[in-house]
Amino acid sequence: MSDIAQTRLLLVDDEPALREPLAEYLSRQGFVVTEATSAADARTILRDETPDLVLLDIMMPGEDGISLCRHLVEARSIPTIFLTARGEATDRIVGLEIGADDYVVKPFEPRELVARIRSVLRRATRGPAQPDEDEHFEFEGWRLDPLKRRLTDPEGASVAISSAEFRLLIAFLEHPRQVLDRDRLLDMVQGREAHLFDRAVDNQVSRLRRKIEVDSRNPQLVQTVWGGGYMFAADVRRVAP
Repeated sequence: MSDIAQTRLLLVDDEPALREPLAEYLSRQGFVVTEATSAADARTILRDETPDLVLLDIMMPGEDGISLCRHLVEARSIPTIFLTARGEATDRIVGLEIGADDYVVKPFEPRELVARIRSVLRRATRGPAQPDEDEHFEFEGWRLDPLKRRLTDPEGASVAISSAEFRLLIAFLEHPRQVLDRDRLLDMVQGREAHLFDRAVDNQVSRLRRKIEVDSRNPQLVQTVWGGGYMFAADVRRVAP
């Protein structure tokens, strides 16, 4: 298990009957597991350490998993997998919209969860194709530093961007003025092993538009190609920093 021996997981679930045996199982698989009983507990832990991945229950007393997930993906860029009940389909979709990497439905087979963890970590480690080390992307006054994952607007202000939005933007910037259908975007951004669905791409496009478009309801940069997918309709330059 050398590939995951140092992988640190934060398991956030208020149900000890699930959390404790799951933490023990994951520890036996070679992961280093920290347990949190609530979102508030998790935030306290996150002040002192940064896990490689968070396993996050949706329904918890106090702050729910959706709110904590938003913080994880936007402020911390930490890969996140939701642990959800069967009746929480809407919450799962919301979680994917805000940038969660995957979800598993309770009750689940622990071996499946381990496979999902490895899949998400491979994507996070591999990431999208990167430009040369010293290259930035520029488009319509915007600039993206891929190494620092820093996006700045035409006025020079930094714009927060989640891991999922970053991967999607990189895919578009690598293929400007090309029509990319949903299947290709899934391959490039999430990987087919992610078990996500086409609507997840549409949701992430909508979120990215709200970040970079003047009017997200009338997008000029990320354009919909009806029956085809999406096209990044701007000239893209690769420049030295």
